[in-house]
Amino acid sequence: MTRAAGASTVLLTAAAMIAFAANSLLCRMALGAQLIDAASFTAVRLVCGALFLALLVVIRHRSVFSSRADAIAVGALFGYAIAFSFAYLGLSAGTGALILFGAVQITMIGAGLINRERLSPLG
Repeated sequence: MTRAAGASTVLLTAAAMIAFAANSLLCRMALGAQLIDAASFTAVRLVCGALFLALLVVIRHRSVFSSRADAIAVGALFGYAIAFSFAYLGLSAGTGALILFGAVQITMIGAGLINRERLSPLG
């Protein structure tokens, strides 16, 4: 990996981490102030996300996305979204971040092992 690619990776990783933290804070602000209930909040997030992704596909490919949805992926996303929406009501930010970090790492490593990818200390 070149030095420029490494720097780019670090900057993109930092930007993603900041975006995730901002998302968490915004979710906590909406749910903590009881401006919306957790189920409605999840529905709004998922519908808006789906509409935005559909718009991106139409803009990029100049056509409507026509492949079938992956039911397992849809279910996993819904489960993640609803669990965290309700968790924001009762967990502290630190505990929530720790659970999310652990769950993401387990998922990524597990998927890699299922796909027979080798673990490497340098990524």
